[in-house]
Amino acid sequence: MGEDMSEQAYGSWPSPVDAALAAAHDGHPEWAGFVGDEVWWTEPRPAEGGRRTLVRRRSDGAEETVLPAPWNVRNRVIEYGGRPWDAVPQGGQPLLVFTHFADQRLYVREPGAEPRPLTPLSRVGGGLRWAEPRIDLARGEVWCVLEEFTGDGPGDLRRVLAAVPLDGSAAEDRTAVRELAPERHRFVTGPRLSPDGRRAAWLGWDHPRMPWEGTELLVAEVGDDGTLGEPVVVAGGPEESVAQVEWSADGRLLYVSDRDGWWNLYRDGTPLCPRAEEFGGPLWKLGLRWFAPLDSGLIAVLHGRGAAGLGILDPESGEVADAAGPWTEYAPTLAAHGARVVAVGAGPHRGYEVVELDTVTGRARAVGARHRDPVDPACYPDPRVRVFTGPGGREVHAHVYPPHHPEHSAPEGELPPYVIWAHGGPSSRVPLVLDLAIAYFTSRGIGVAEVNYGGSTGYGRAYRERLRQQWGVVDVEDCAAVALGLAEEGTADRNRLAIRGGSAGGWTAAASLTGTDVYACGTITYPILDLTTWGPGDTHDFESRYLESLVGPLQEVPERYAERSPVTRADRLTVPFLLLQGLDDVICPPVQCERLLAELAGRGVPHAYLTFEGEGHGFRRADTLVRALEAELSLYAQVFGLDVTDVPKLELDV
Repeated sequence: MGEDMSEQAYGSWPSPVDAALAAAHDGHPEWAGFVGDEVWWTEPRPAEGGRRTLVRRRSDGAEETVLPAPWNVRNRVIEYGGRPWDAVPQGGQPLLVFTHFADQRLYVREPGAEPRPLTPLSRVGGGLRWAEPRIDLARGEVWCVLEEFTGDGPGDLRRVLAAVPLDGSAAEDRTAVRELAPERHRFVTGPRLSPDGRRAAWLGWDHPRMPWEGTELLVAEVGDDGTLGEPVVVAGGPEESVAQVEWSADGRLLYVSDRDGWWNLYRDGTPLCPRAEEFGGPLWKLGLRWFAPLDSGLIAVLHGRGAAGLGILDPESGEVADAAGPWTEYAPTLAAHGARVVAVGAGPHRGYEVVELDTVTGRARAVGARHRDPVDPACYPDPRVRVFTGPGGREVHAHVYPPHHPEHSAPEGELPPYVIWAHGGPSSRVPLVLDLAIAYFTSRGIGVAEVNYGGSTGYGRAYRERLRQQWGVVDVEDCAAVALGLAEEGTADRNRLAIRGGSAGGWTAAASLTGTDVYACGTITYPILDLTTWGPGDTHDFESRYLESLVGPLQEVPERYAERSPVTRADRLTVPFLLLQGLDDVICPPVQCERLLAELAGRGVPHAYLTFEGEGHGFRRADTLVRALEAELSLYAQVFGLDVTDVPKLELDV
């Protein structure tokens, strides 16, 4: 121990990372693309009510916001949203189309003019929503996905491929929107046009499948009148997930399929680089891109086991050359222009930034939303990639972030408290990237372990399918295996373990508190708590039948729905907990939390329930993020006996 180290109990170290700092760095750039030679992307603004703005990097390197407040470049298609913008140069100036979150309409902004709506409002249900816009100047249209509510229920809707006139004639007239093909699938992605404009390709799938379980790849001829002919299914099916489709410059069909157990890249049905790695991922938003073809025939790809790195695939040799640089994780938003590729990358010690790769020189550099250290990087966590052993000897992937502060250490023999983080999804994966919300805890002397439990993507289809009909079992067991593994090896204090999670992670946290005795407390955020009331009519359409694969068909195993639900097992919940909920959440509505609290009434379990007006599924506003983090730290301070004086004390009711 160095001379200048101050000795203080774990969890009580003074930290330069406060909740406001973590909140200011929440979220990351998305939906990157090229507009002529310029790079554009969307970016979060937590301090501006959580809106997302559009940013452009001019060819001279200057960065500017394209749309001022209150414009919010985001949509609610399938509730998680989809690609919200497209732009093309027109006479040297960009013509932009985008979706605005407040009214969900599609807008056009011509050079020097204010945005004007291209689509009408609808008073029916959730209205008209648009995603994946693609400008077609030759036809004077925007091709996109239309999600149209036909009634007031969350499942009263249809989704079709549509063309919106650029002249504004559909701004007040729904009948002026041209539907490109008859409604065929419950869910569709935006059409991709072949280089000659004569064929279109897209993905479709139906209930009860989720897109990472089974999709169909459809190809149709484009008629002279701009409508699509009868589509042909060329790949996919109930047990095969095609995650993305594009056309190569020479008109061949490129797609990612997991037909052999891993999402690999195919060209006209032939695998280009068969590896036990993922070249794709779960389609939680319409328009995610894990690969982008270049004019040269090379293909920019994201690939890996667990971490997704950026590489350039030569389809003739099957070789992948990886981009150099500090970015070890990339988000699924890739675009190519000439020999240039734009991506969004991050690493263990830097947040997500817009990265440009020159495929000729192999040089990658950050060109936008550049990471700047808001505190001394010596205060950042120092993560370890770990594999733990779960029940039956199965592997459980995790990232362990030990307590870390350059100027503080704990007394000899003391073991630190640890918080297990269960990610949402549950079919997603937590990336190994700098997260100041983690630094908020580790720099105070509280360890964090993020668990990519069975069911997570990034490790092949078999790892994903461990969760099939086992939700609330495998995820709970895997998180417990990591927590107890850390305690048994002497890394964590067995008596000071907590669990936290949001959405599906909120379910795992609650199921862990009601199904194990591993944790001393927990933080549960916008959760699912009652399976019997989280289905068609109770939640949004996209996930309304998800439980059929996660738990089993309700009519066949009704007792399973009841017995796994934390609301049914509320009598087993005996440790303090914090419940956080957005009041505008249509995915996991507040009634889920209210049912649990009703079951707990009078049982004497210390808890707090904080609700947030104007927040939906996933908190976005700086003041919400600050309140939530400070409340969570206060809970741990009270339960673990930590000396924390710089946050308001969370009042726990019983």
